Amino acid sequence: MRGTGRPRDIVIVGASLAGLRAAETLRAEGFTGRLTLVGAEQHAPYDRPPLSKQFLTDSTPADTALPVPDGLGASWLLGRPAVGLDPDSRIVTLADGSRLPYDGLLIATGAAARSGVIPGEPGPGQGVFTLRGRDDATALRAALTPGRKLLVVGAGFLGGEAAAAGRALGLDVTLVEAGAVPLERAVGTEAGAFMGMLHREAGIDLRTGTTVAEFRTAHASAAEFRTATASAAVAEPGAPVGALTGARLSDGRTLAADAALLALGAVPATGWLAGSGIEAAGGVPTDARLRALFPDGAVVPGVVAAGDAARVPQPLAGGAAPALGHWSGAVEQGAAAARTLLLGEAAPVFAEVPSFWSDVHGVRLRSVGLPALGDTVKVHECDREARRLEVSYHLDGRLVGALTIGRTSRLAAYRRALAEYAEYVAAQHA
Repeated sequence: MRGTGRPRDIVIVGASLAGLRAAETLRAEGFTGRLTLVGAEQHAPYDRPPLSKQFLTDSTPADTALPVPDGLGASWLLGRPAVGLDPDSRIVTLADGSRLPYDGLLIATGAAARSGVIPGEPGPGQGVFTLRGRDDATALRAALTPGRKLLVVGAGFLGGEAAAAGRALGLDVTLVEAGAVPLERAVGTEAGAFMGMLHREAGIDLRTGTTVAEFRTAHASAAEFRTATASAAVAEPGAPVGALTGARLSDGRTLAADAALLALGAVPATGWLAGSGIEAAGGVPTDARLRALFPDGAVVPGVVAAGDAARVPQPLAGGAAPALGHWSGAVEQGAAAARTLLLGEAAPVFAEVPSFWSDVHGVRLRSVGLPALGDTVKVHECDREARRLEVSYHLDGRLVGALTIGRTSRLAAYRRALAEYAEYVAAQHA
């Protein structure tokens, strides 16, 4: 019967970072069976963090390709997205009708940018962009011409990096954020205010406490244009009909814009699992070994999940599974999920400490743990002139995260403390 014993045929759905790390780990751990990687994009695996940074600003686009080791011995099915899963028959169905049987399946389909949520959004190619994949970055890069007006909606990590890139290229950049400061939910008021200061010092027009209520587009006639813009600051006539010209904010103010980036978060790319019995709208729920779970908590036989498509319990969060979306999570979870496919119950419980970084305006923000969990923030250093910040985050008196700007070396002690606690919690579930 398929699926009994050590797997002989493993399918990885998602040919990006988490999927590639899983494939590498499988081979390193001695898997010699058939290995197939399925990717919705035509591109071979590539690194995503540069897409909002040097890929946009370098005169020659940065090489984002991830190295694929020689001898991986995998079949690559690129540009062929998965559209269905039958966990009873252990079959993955692709958009072209292909059916892939498996003994072990790793779901690593990542996430898609959230879009289509603002009224008046122009159609494709009309000035509004999202940034998730390489093709998105290529399209946005072409629009970042010095002297143009760029509107970035959402001052999270992605929005902040893209705004910084636009400013470095000489664009007039407006960054709109619903919260009181950038990154407030992710890293708190103190670090968020520090980031806001960096944006404003760089010449970015940061508008907080508001968001875009609707986009404005070029009208069919000069008369329509004059009527629509009588009391609004929008781009001059001459844009193609339907193209972006500006936006109205929820506070009533208006902005001119030639291009806009929606940086409003992402949603797990798990729609293809509809009908499988796995409720994955918010990501595939997993246990502490990254095994996929049915709604009743039962393990889905032979199926694991990793990266942005998964909701993995975090020891630092008391077993809750917050959405993280960080590079380190894809790497660590991909490897851990691969080991679970091979070892089952003998696989280690996942206990890695989350981490992330962001490069903006010539400084690096680094964090370990889960800052968003903290109910108390301690500021250990805040030197705005030197661009240095060190804060720690605590929940009921227990350390749950730390963040630095310009003080990366200070994170090592925090990481050790967090790792010790995470390993202690994981041992209780071993």
